[in-house]
Amino acid sequence: MRCSPLRRRALLAGTAATLLPQSSGAQTQRGEGVRRLGALMAGAAGDPLWKGFADSFVRDLRDLGWRTGDNLVIEWRWAAGEGALFERYASELAALAPDVIFCQTSPAIAALLRATRTIPIVFARVTDPVAQGFVRSLAHPGGNATGFADYDPPLAGKWLSMLTQLSPKVTRATALYNPATAPYAGLILGTLEAIAPSFKITLHTATIEHESEIEPAVARIAQDKGASVLALPHIFTAVRRATILAAVGRHRLPAVYADRFITEAGGLMSYGIDPGDLIRRAAVYVDRVLDGSKPADLPVQNPTRLVLAINLRAAKEIGVTVAPTLVASADQVFE
Repeated sequence: MRCSPLRRRALLAGTAATLLPQSSGAQTQRGEGVRRLGALMAGAAGDPLWKGFADSFVRDLRDLGWRTGDNLVIEWRWAAGEGALFERYASELAALAPDVIFCQTSPAIAALLRATRTIPIVFARVTDPVAQGFVRSLAHPGGNATGFADYDPPLAGKWLSMLTQLSPKVTRATALYNPATAPYAGLILGTLEAIAPSFKITLHTATIEHESEIEPAVARIAQDKGASVLALPHIFTAVRRATILAAVGRHRLPAVYADRFITEAGGLMSYGIDPGDLIRRAAVYVDRVLDGSKPADLPVQNPTRLVLAINLRAAKEIGVTVAPTLVASADQVFE
């Protein structure tokens, strides 16, 4: 049997403290039967990173009283960062009519909203959901979707600031991204273009659509003195991280990423969300929806925990020195 609401609230006191209070309106109680949850994961099923995210999500739901094989059935779909698979699996999950769907990244929520405007959706790792038209406002989403954003404009300033704290000095930053999986790139680029002059950095862009284009793009970037790479946060960078890291390392380019797991895998520096934190908070929202809350009444939340990570071994391999003050401020240092 499920644990009581009081027990669930006690278990998640730390996480729930970051959430706004539940609406005062009456909630619909659906009883204690088996519920069905759809999960559209952005990565590949065979990738240990995304398997870890999925396992964490299941554990968080279990702590809330939802146990697979008992009172919860999860329908998993893995898009592997492919646009066509986001569309296909969004349609499949909508056709199953689950009680709620959990998804990761902007391509996932975009595909799901094209597939259904009635099934409740909880998203994570979505960039500026208001500007992209996924919700009406952060405070009042107004539709069938709500969740957790992965980007706040101050992040852009931090990325550029990190590049200025390297020696030899960085004077050019090239934003690397795939327009197909980062339709929101213009939102981030606008902020970067506005503030780059204040850091005495010239901003450039390099678009890639296929993995085979990564090496040639990085090689072109490396031709310029004082060059660096700024890998925009999106699913293409995360899924193709090994190829990007290999190309950047081969051309000895300093680079900044948005995900700590890329720095751990050999990237120089990263600053961005804690994926585990977003998954835990998303599990809370899934629980709320299963207990009767409507996505329209659950505010979309910006990231509250950001992680700065630095890989000193990577710095040594490409011949750059990271300012001691930046290293001292890091949440995690890989040596």
